[in-house]
Amino acid sequence: MRLALAEARAALATGDVPVGAVLLGPGGPEGPVLAAGRNAREASGDPTAHAEVLAIRGAAAALGGWRLADCTLVVTLEPCTMCAGAAVAARVDRVVYGAREEKTGAAGSLWDVLRDRRLNHRPEVVGGVLPQEAATLLTAFFREPR
Repeated sequence: MRLALAEARAALATGDVPVGAVLLGPGGPEGPVLAAGRNAREASGDPTAHAEVLAIRGAAAALGGWRLADCTLVVTLEPCTMCAGAAVAARVDRVVYGAREEKTGAAGSLWDVLRDRRLNHRPEVVGGVLPQEAATLLTAFFREPR
C-alpha cells in the first residue's frame, strides 16, 4: 500500500485526484510489482485513465496476456464500477484498498461489483489498509480550489 500511496502523491503534480495503484504478480501480497499506476485523467485527457486501469494495462503488458490470475491489485481508494469491472475482467485474484468511497465505491460501499455472485469471477476483497493516509491525501486535494 505504501507504493500505491507514493503513486497517489505523484498524481498531484498533474492536478489529478491522488489515487494510486500497484499490481503485484503471483505470490500474493509478497509478489513482485508488475505495474503501477496513478490517476491520469487530467494529464492524459482520457476519462478511463484511473490508477487501477493503468496498473491493470501495465501488468497485462508485462505478463504478455490479459489474465492476471494469482495477482493482487492494491489501490489507495475503493475502486469505482469501471475499475472493479476491469479487475473482474482481468481475473485479478485479490483487490486490496485503503479508504472507502461512499459515493462511487464498488467494493461494498455503494455497489459490490467485486463480489457479485452473478459474475463469472469474484476476487477476494480486503479493505481498510492504511485508510487514514489515503483519506488524508484525498481530503487535502478536494479542499484546494481548482
